[in-house]
Amino acid sequence: MSIKTPSPKAASSHYLEVPWSYLPKQFNDRAIEEIFARLRAFIPTGDFTLGKPLVEFEQKFAKLIGTKHAIGVNSGTDAIKLSLKALGIGPGDEVITAANTFIATVGAIVEIGATPIFVDCTDNFCLDAVALEAAITPRTKALLPVHFAGQMSDMPTIMDIAKRHSLPVVEDACQCILGNIDGKNAGSWGNSGAFSLHPLKNLNVWGDGGMIVTNDDALAQYLRKLRNHGLVNRDEVGIMGYNSRLDTTQAVVGNWLIEQVDFITDTRIAHAQILDAGLSAIQQITLPPRYTNRKLVYHLYMVFAEQRDELLQYCIAHGIETKVHYPLPVYLQPAVRNLCNTQLGDFATTDRHAKTMISFPAHEHLSKDHLEHIITTVARFYRE
Repeated sequence: MSIKTPSPKAASSHYLEVPWSYLPKQFNDRAIEEIFARLRAFIPTGDFTLGKPLVEFEQKFAKLIGTKHAIGVNSGTDAIKLSLKALGIGPGDEVITAANTFIATVGAIVEIGATPIFVDCTDNFCLDAVALEAAITPRTKALLPVHFAGQMSDMPTIMDIAKRHSLPVVEDACQCILGNIDGKNAGSWGNSGAFSLHPLKNLNVWGDGGMIVTNDDALAQYLRKLRNHGLVNRDEVGIMGYNSRLDTTQAVVGNWLIEQVDFITDTRIAHAQILDAGLSAIQQITLPPRYTNRKLVYHLYMVFAEQRDELLQYCIAHGIETKVHYPLPVYLQPAVRNLCNTQLGDFATTDRHAKTMISFPAHEHLSKDHLEHIITTVARFYRE
């Protein structure tokens, strides 16, 4: 199943273009010169592997999230994988996660030989804690909640479940940097939290990158060895590990951008509030839940829409780069179905979301005119 959409370039030129990607604006000429100046100062050091800028970035990241440790790795996928591996998860073990997540979450589980067990989500796009507890079996060895689209999973309930069943928790916070519940940040609840620094994340670098956060000293020490071939020092291998270091050159970029993460987050929240106000007045649009005690950071701005596929085509034709995340849920992907024996209808809320949710741009480099164009275009579609 797929949704065929025309290229945004095909939109009529007289419409205001609302781009999905913020990267051309984020890394404009001035920004490039600032980053290149930092790179020019760094390159002569030759400190390219686990270098000083990476240590600085890890320290800044840990402070940002509110954890004792941050360990840079080469992707958000590896941040999940190494976390599970460090907790002793392996072949024959089951890891419970969300049926509507991105494939990377599942790939990390499968790569260490474990089996993903899916549970349905709620209308805030995050896994249902009640369904999670019902899915626990003697083979369950870890819980992997996903903070999807900048929304937060119900971590107080999930942590209570984990405690009662003596299960470790790894948070997939790849889409939720600075999201929080009652002031406690995503990634800081479980045994560890996994973040992605992919270019399309709210805090990003110039390629793939990831970060693991934890308050567990022993776990952090193990993870630092695990990401670097298991090396204790240059000449001693303590464990079998991986080559999963975050490149120090990427950390230079990260150190430049982390200074702007509050602006990025606050602006996305403000844009979401404008879109909420306008779109909520349209009868055929339904907003997901908004919580007074949660900070939603809108990595993706998603709502539910009647005639979703037609609306998608209409918005793209009118200059708005609109998307669907995701039209075919991960549990129905051929590779996953073959692995887990899942089939259509297993997860009713996930299936309903796949047919009705739509994602609009809401990033920090949009103007109020861009946001107004989204609102008026959606309203016009339903009038017509």
